[in-house]
Amino acid sequence: MSNFPRGTFVTSDGVKLSYIRQGSGRPIVLLHGSSQCAEEFKYQIEPLSARYDVIAFDQRSHGESQKVSYGLKISRLSKDLYEFLNELGLNDVALLGHSMGASVIWCYIDLFGPERLSKIILVDQSPFLTSDPHWTQQELVDSGAIFTAQQVFDTVAALRSKEAEQVTRWLIDRMVTEHATSELKEWIAQCNLKMPRDLAAALIYNNRHTDWRDLIPRINLPTLIISGRASVIPWKSQEWIHGQIKGSQFEVFEEAEGGRHFMFIENPEKFNRLITEYLR
Repeated sequence: MSNFPRGTFVTSDGVKLSYIRQGSGRPIVLLHGSSQCAEEFKYQIEPLSARYDVIAFDQRSHGESQKVSYGLKISRLSKDLYEFLNELGLNDVALLGHSMGASVIWCYIDLFGPERLSKIILVDQSPFLTSDPHWTQQELVDSGAIFTAQQVFDTVAALRSKEAEQVTRWLIDRMVTEHATSELKEWIAQCNLKMPRDLAAALIYNNRHTDWRDLIPRINLPTLIISGRASVIPWKSQEWIHGQIKGSQFEVFEEAEGGRHFMFIENPEKFNRLITEYLR
């Protein structure tokens, strides 16, 4: 693990969150996905901090933050973010959310509007992860749903079982390219396993049952959408988001460019270039 400077922040319901902060200038806040951690942005923090005030925090029960069995909902995570930005007095903030982190951004906008925000970056998250058997084929494509309701229940049960660690590693294998080394996959797994698996299951259940398709067309902030052509998150759903947010930009990583779910880890050079160009 990299040795970045860290601080702590306590939420209104008493949870201590750990965050990395490095650099100066306009703030960019990096939000990790479900079961992930701030440390996974290590390839972004160093280069981006040459120009920006880069902040990445471990959301509740993740990474180095306090582990609690309550508030494991997207709504509470977005409230944590709101309180965090207010506590640090951050304005004109660029928010980057990977996977579930994008859902936290959507919920933040839904609850608090564009307050304190300047731009958003949405990285590889479906508008709605769980399919409805009554949908048309087009609704299924646009939503990016990759689970049935039964599959969600099965995943939750598996993460609460003795096979939880094995299931976690299997899920990670699906999210990286064939070029990912065993060391890289182990590092991602260790980041994941910092969150107790039963707590991960509770958050996954909430995240996969939340539909953001009504909110996305109402976003009026400058937006960059980043997708992976071979990601578990269907790239067509990311194209749908692009079509719904007026003036948004859309970038796709091809599979040969590390274009799966962790493209910011597998191809940080291209990813960081896109972010830097977008924030200018």
